[in-house]
This record gives sequence, structure tokens and C-alpha cells, in this order.
Amino acid sequence: MGVFSPGFRGSRRDEDVRIPPGQYLERGFPVLSTGATERISTADWRFTVTGAKGETRSWTWDETIAVGLETVNTDIHCVTSWSKLDTMWRGVPIDPFLDGLDADATHVMVHSYGGYTTNLPLEDLRGRAWIATEFDGAPLTPEHGGPARLLVPHLYFWKSAKWVQGLQLMPRDSPGFWERNGYHDHGDPWLEERYSSF
Repeated sequence: MGVFSPGFRGSRRDEDVRIPPGQYLERGFPVLSTGATERISTADWRFTVTGAKGETRSWTWDETIAVGLETVNTDIHCVTSWSKLDTMWRGVPIDPFLDGLDADATHVMVHSYGGYTTNLPLEDLRGRAWIATEFDGAPLTPEHGGPARLLVPHLYFWKSAKWVQGLQLMPRDSPGFWERNGYHDHGDPWLEERYSSF
């Protein structure tokens, strides 16, 4: 049986147990991007999914929205150490866009307008990711990835690619932009998967 000094209360990360290790509570919504803010009209926006064998499917803005919006209440965590709790989004689940494509694919490369990429295991998208179009009851602004960004809230937020343009299914893993530049391949905030060990 352990012995504790009087008054010992242990340590805590911040004021909420929903904040992963090494994170602090952020009440604002910082804007972080690798380059210039992309500005794409909904009239020009397209979402394309390409299978590992080259099959391509594409949806317009209206066709994407017609798949059906869901409300997503979730916490988000940035690799730069901030966490924002109880965020509210509206978005279209990813699963319908993947149905019927390459049952053998294991990974996805996410492509954004402007050239940004990030990689994900397919299992981190199915049932766990959305094409987000609204934040806090309003259309998503360009600074936060509007008109649409990927939302993968259980991973660090660099995986929730802004200005999402499409998905490329892959039979094996391949690194995206930040993963080629020293970030962890997966990005689980609870495991502090911030940087590559290689």
C-alpha cells in the first residue's frame, strides 16, 4: 500500500479531465495554417474520392450537402498544445463517400485546395470523420477551412485538413505534408503522438 504526504492531491493537466497530456484549455479558436488562406466558393468547390485502382467519384457542394448534415459536438486538440472543449459543428459523414470503393485499401491521403496533404488509416475515418461545413451555428469561415474542412476530432487537428478537396485511397501508408516534416504519422493526442521518432 502506498504512502502519501499530507495534502497530496496528485497532478492535473488543467481544469478538465478531457484535456489530454501536455495540452492547455483554449477558449478562443486560434487560426493556424501552413500558407495563405484559400478562398473557394461553394459554386466551384468539388469533393473527389479516388480509389487505389483509379476509380474516381466527384460531388458538387449541393450533392455533398444532400448526403445529409449531422450535428457533431466534440472536443478538439491542436498539436501546438491547445485544446478546445464542447465545440459544435455541422457536417456530412465521410462513410457514404467511401462505400463500395476498394475494400482492400488501408490508408487515405487527404488532399486540400492549395496543395496541403495529410495521411490517415482508413479506420480513423470510418464512423469517426465528417466534411464539416459549419462551426458554432454559422458557415465555416475560410480562416478555419471553409467552405469545408475534414473533421477528425479524435486526432490532433492537423489531421482535420482545411479546405478539403478529396480523398485518395491507398493500399499502404504514405506521409502527407506535416508527416514528411517531422510530425507523427498518426497523431493521437492522448498518446502525445506529436512528432516522429525517426
